[in-house]
Amino acid sequence: MEIINRTIGELIDYYSEVQPERECLVFPERKLRYTYRQFQQECNIVASGFMKLGVKKGDHVAIWCTNLPEWVICQFALPKIGAVLITVNTHYRRYELEYLLRQSDATTLVLMDSFRDASYVEMLYNLCPDLEKASPGTITCERFPYLKNLVYLGEGKRPGMYTWEELRSLGKKVPPDELQKRQQTVNPEDTAILMYTSGTTGFPKGAMLTHSNLVMDGYYIGESMNLGVEDRMCIPVPFFHCFGSVLGNLASVTHGGTMIPIEQFNSQIVLETVEEERCTALHGVPTMFIAELEEMKVRRYDLSSLRTGIMAGSPCPIELMKAVTKQMGIRELTVAYGQTEASPVITQTRTNDPIELRVSTVGRPLPGVEVKIVDPETGEKLPPGIQGELCTRGFLVMKGYYKMPKATAEVIDQEGWLHTGDLAIETTDGYYKITGRVKEMIIRGGENIYPREIEEFLYTNPNVLDVQVIGVPSRKYGEEAAACIRLRGEITATEEEFREFCRGKISRFKIPKYFVFMDSYPMTASGKIQKYKLRQIMIKRLGLEHELIETV
Repeated sequence: MEIINRTIGELIDYYSEVQPERECLVFPERKLRYTYRQFQQECNIVASGFMKLGVKKGDHVAIWCTNLPEWVICQFALPKIGAVLITVNTHYRRYELEYLLRQSDATTLVLMDSFRDASYVEMLYNLCPDLEKASPGTITCERFPYLKNLVYLGEGKRPGMYTWEELRSLGKKVPPDELQKRQQTVNPEDTAILMYTSGTTGFPKGAMLTHSNLVMDGYYIGESMNLGVEDRMCIPVPFFHCFGSVLGNLASVTHGGTMIPIEQFNSQIVLETVEEERCTALHGVPTMFIAELEEMKVRRYDLSSLRTGIMAGSPCPIELMKAVTKQMGIRELTVAYGQTEASPVITQTRTNDPIELRVSTVGRPLPGVEVKIVDPETGEKLPPGIQGELCTRGFLVMKGYYKMPKATAEVIDQEGWLHTGDLAIETTDGYYKITGRVKEMIIRGGENIYPREIEEFLYTNPNVLDVQVIGVPSRKYGEEAAACIRLRGEITATEEEFREFCRGKISRFKIPKYFVFMDSYPMTASGKIQKYKLRQIMIKRLGLEHELIETV
């Protein structure tokens, strides 16, 4: 039986047989190490515990915590009993949590005590006042009629909640053959994860991803990186996002490698972990790699073990790719492109691609994946070299959005093509370049301006640490471009210096009208820059409220 035809639970069973003593999961910060056999045993105990709580096949179980060991265990334990894992953004607040628990019909919630300045437990008690008087397993909450069980990850006891140890104790009482019988009912086409999109526009939507979606995508991601059993992957990106749970955990496990997560991103801890654990792979969004490069200026680290990794999550600047490849020594660094609805990777560069392609494109489609570029207005397929919307079809496309058939039909057409909403160009040799979002395109006086193009140019200025180009309103031209720039170190600059830098090098209409210097950008918890929020900030900061015009 091929790896790609297995369920998520079967992956752990397989590797616990063929390499029981190889390390599967390592948490250096907690001095915790599991071999594949130990990890399988722990997953079986926890899976059985959820069965004892009454979790049935198809039930939805939410997990709300940072990159803790329990998160990884749930990711591989719940699929064994056919339950659906719901990933909860660690930055959610009460309003967002209420929406997700209601919309997802969650029967069980696993949660940590708090994160940063937010008390998860307090939020839950505010939403369910009767919870503090309830016994574990007997809760009733008017807001969440399906919610029955709460599992607390923390010290001590909380009213109305099981502890993680109590869950494990319940699991040890379940005969092994009961778990085996349940696991035999799980099919690769069953939904395994309900993953909510970032919700940068409108309410988040729950993408239903199957075992087959996730295992195959994780496997081919790992193949693109040339992963093997000897690889040790440092995973500092959040698990609630596909980057952590699929490009990280599943890409590693489908190849029998070792997962080495970072609980919360910290550039120093990441580099120390790579050095001490001799990690061969490192993932990150561009902002993480920027922070790591800055940390390397303060202290020397031995990163000689690094071979590969993935930069993804948001457009990857060419100059940053070059710096990471050269200064961090990640000679086989890959770039992956995709979205949650595609499980998530659609295209990826390969380790043996020439450096020019690895720093200037998002690679080729994964095996078995179809990609086409279409005219956003007519849907007509476009030839190489012509910009249009990227669409994809194949094993990676989600089942749909949970309880949102209309929203599903808006992104998956009758022929099974997922419309990504991203603008791209196919090169003559079958590689793809992402040029922006359909809705991010700036139209200035009838001229189309693509932010990505201007960003890449501004990255060639040695004083630029990071840059985001957005459209701001203009009554005269409709829109103007604004460049929001983070400068390196203590460097200062003026708008005129940057205008001079642009003159004669890019078309006049592409030169941003505004250059604004910033310390940080508004971001989602998964590291994506929220351009719509950045636009709102710029409108206020530049005093452009009077330039706003109503459009249809």
